[in-house]
Amino acid sequence: MLLEDYRNERLKKLDELRERGIDPYPSKSHRNTKIIDIINHFDEKAGQDACVAGRIVAIRSFGKLVFLKLRDYIGEVQIFMKASSEPTPDGMLGAKDVRLLDLGDFIEATGRVDKSQTGEISVFSDFVRLLTKSLRPLPEKFTNKEERYRRRYVDMNVNPEVRERLVRRSRFWQATRDFMNAHGFIEINIPVLEHTTGGADATPFVTHMNALDEDFYLRISHELPLKRLLGGGFEKVYDIGPRFRNEGVDDEHLPEHIAFESYAAYENYEDGMKLYEEMIKYVAKETWGTLQFHVGGFDIDLDQEWPRYKYADLLREKFDVDVFNPDREQLIKILLENWDTKDLKREDFARKLDNTTTPHLIDDVWKLIRKTSAGPYWVIEEPLSLSPLAKKSSENPLVTERFHPVIAGTEMGNGFSELNDPLDQLERFEEQQAARDAGDEEAQMLDRDFVEMLEYGMPPACGWGNSERNFWLLEGVPGREAVPFPTMKRAE
Repeated sequence: MLLEDYRNERLKKLDELRERGIDPYPSKSHRNTKIIDIINHFDEKAGQDACVAGRIVAIRSFGKLVFLKLRDYIGEVQIFMKASSEPTPDGMLGAKDVRLLDLGDFIEATGRVDKSQTGEISVFSDFVRLLTKSLRPLPEKFTNKEERYRRRYVDMNVNPEVRERLVRRSRFWQATRDFMNAHGFIEINIPVLEHTTGGADATPFVTHMNALDEDFYLRISHELPLKRLLGGGFEKVYDIGPRFRNEGVDDEHLPEHIAFESYAAYENYEDGMKLYEEMIKYVAKETWGTLQFHVGGFDIDLDQEWPRYKYADLLREKFDVDVFNPDREQLIKILLENWDTKDLKREDFARKLDNTTTPHLIDDVWKLIRKTSAGPYWVIEEPLSLSPLAKKSSENPLVTERFHPVIAGTEMGNGFSELNDPLDQLERFEEQQAARDAGDEEAQMLDRDFVEMLEYGMPPACGWGNSERNFWLLEGVPGREAVPFPTMKRAE
């Protein structure tokens, strides 16, 4: 049968239900017991009455006997029905009415908890009550990736591991909150709409606010508002929420995703590495119950003290690149030699490199090293040109007190001792704005209000941020598999 035929058949049943005075979409259920409680505590529940509710996932009818398999959020239980000589109560359905029920319908059943003759835990019920009449049947299999992403609600029913993954995603962020709260941080939600957006190298989305008749940016980072809180007297703050970057979609990037950033006054990057290494381990243990992972072809053991490597040393040892006196031709040659055929055509890639700033070329070469690194390890002392918001090292003014953890070929966060010198910050903002005016859409904007805040004074601080890409990585799936409703191009 075609889907339209199934739907028409169910619409006829819907009409018959209403003609019999049965509301197919009542507002209230009388459920008093979850299925998992019956399964886990059968000895206590046996012989007692219980009202369960859920979706019908199987129907078997043998004359006067009907067996329904009912599934709620976690568990499944059999509903055992037999034809009753008692009149059917108003609004209820008996065994003889099973033809009006379909797979996918939501019902509730009240009856005695016991085991069937075959030993299956069951609820023995003479009548059931319809809670929701479904008009479309769920497919037995649902594997087409695009259809799965577009109809995630179907995907979650047919492929329950998708729902289980989202539970772990929730646990991941809850563990992050628990850790930060236990270490004296306060969660403060900050605006998503900004006049001037910053805190990262990314192209922002633009929207228009009718009430003020002005354009606003959707934030690309939590950074600058949170540091304003430090200037306002807070000492330890964080926020978890969405950020938006108007860029491509791949296994590691989604234009809309959840991110976390935190800032601690009177601490520096040494303090940060110690704290956030502990946090990553804690969150992994709470989410997956282990610190050992096999992802992306790498065997990862987080349960160790992570070594530290200087950014400049890694590029010198691998490619003989001097990040302090960069040679553009050398950088472009390295990138062309490592050109990936899955990316742009070679000539288009070469043209793109010609129009890329030298700092971004250095960063692209670094990514060649990163993607082959198992880790875990910390990369420290990134060059000043790549870190417009980080504090210079007191030992080497050409580098910053910045740190990245590298795990399974990915940077799983970004932190640094925060720049709080307003004049230095203004100079770096002006350099970034000049690059932006010259055509670099990802260069940061000049934020004069932020500089003004620094002129009032912000204490020394360490900042840190990571996105849900950490979850995707350790879960071992691409980004769109790990979010509930991935952004898709509108279906035609």
